[in-house]
Amino acid sequence: MHAIFNYKIYNSVGMLPSNWDALAAKNIFLSSAYLYVLEHAAPKNMYCHFIGVFKKDQLVGIAVSQFIDLSTIPSFGERDTCIKTSIRRLVFKNTSSKVLVFGNNMLSGKNGYCFEEVLPVEVGLGILEKAGQSLEKLFLEKGLSTQLTVFKDFLDTETSYFESKEFLSYFTFSTQPNMLFEIPNSWDNFEHYIASLSKKYRDQYKRARKKSEGIVKKKLSLEDIQKLQSRIFDLYMNVAQNAPFNTFYLTPNHFEVFKASLQDNFLFYGYFSNDKLIGFNTLIKNGTDIDTYFLGYDALYQRENMLYLNMLYDMIAYSINKGYKRIVFGRTALEIKSAVGAKPVALHGAMKHHNAFLNLMVSRTFEYLEPKIVWQQRNPFK
Repeated sequence: MHAIFNYKIYNSVGMLPSNWDALAAKNIFLSSAYLYVLEHAAPKNMYCHFIGVFKKDQLVGIAVSQFIDLSTIPSFGERDTCIKTSIRRLVFKNTSSKVLVFGNNMLSGKNGYCFEEVLPVEVGLGILEKAGQSLEKLFLEKGLSTQLTVFKDFLDTETSYFESKEFLSYFTFSTQPNMLFEIPNSWDNFEHYIASLSKKYRDQYKRARKKSEGIVKKKLSLEDIQKLQSRIFDLYMNVAQNAPFNTFYLTPNHFEVFKASLQDNFLFYGYFSNDKLIGFNTLIKNGTDIDTYFLGYDALYQRENMLYLNMLYDMIAYSINKGYKRIVFGRTALEIKSAVGAKPVALHGAMKHHNAFLNLMVSRTFEYLEPKIVWQQRNPFK
């Protein structure tokens, strides 16, 4: 069946087929507006390509790939012990620092591809695996030798996609779960959410809101984001550098480009104390979903004002009041997100190391290097 399909690789939105956005209509993260952000404001160690799959001359599939050069990252996360962090840095930089990802490493969930019905998923993924071989040659010309190829974020029911011959040398793995908040149809406004909380968690809500008194939340425009760019980046880095593991850091102009390209589909909220920006969060409208994106805060205000928890409540309030069906909270801060009502959904991927010997060891290597997060799932509802 592969013979009737072919693919083309693009590195610029201006090169995409005219009907690209017709296929991307159900997922903003495959739209040309979002891919423009990847083209113009991706992390400095990330090279993005866009892949079109054709049946003869008809576009029947679209996908995103990201080549990530981990050797340029100054920190893989500063929260772990120095020894473990040093070992992780040494291993990655020497054996696994050049990673080709099919999917989006900046997001959680199924944002890597969209195939028409005429293109079965198993066949489409097999074609992407072949496209990966072409991408490897492109990167070799730049002096970058691919060490790992990864297909990311598949549900429990989708791991069978990797049983075909193209993926015989791949190892399937599990990652941290994606935290999803399904909004009941019966909730018309945020008051319904508060009423559904058990006494313990309603008291937590009240305590958090009392702690945030005096903090002013503002929706920021493109001009606001440009004006506050330096402060925004500092707040983002305060959070990012304390994550257990990083594969990239955003560029200072990332949010500016994002707002300029996605406009009203990208929401940026600043939190101010005495006119000083002390935190921010970002939301992306994606059909009936709201995707939470990157945030930042001043650690001092976070402790004193329960800033992060208040941001989560604000995200939930916006999503319910505006009639969205689901909030995609991503795969960080699992316990506190479950404490506001999000539930974990398991995600899987497939990985191959390009060194045959190391590929035999990749399962053990992955288990060691992937940070283990011990957490307790909460249920805040009655």
